[in-house]
Amino acid sequence: MTELVTYIVTALVDDKSAVSVTEDGDVIIVKVAKDDMGKVIGKQGRIIKSIRSVVKAASLKCGRNCTVEIDE
Repeated sequence: MTELVTYIVTALVDDKSAVSVTEDGDVIIVKVAKDDMGKVIGKQGRIIKSIRSVVKAASLKCGRNCTVEIDE
């Protein structure tokens, strides 16, 4: 799942070297540069909601239940 989230998030941000995606059990933690935080969250949280939907669908297909969190 971390590869999927890394692929999506690096496509969205400007500073690709600051992207860090770690997995802690069923929680995927995303860290990005402070300037790119708005690009990952989106207007009214639409982009992060979409990322969470994609990850949830992919994880259920694998028999897991993963969630995505953004670390500030």
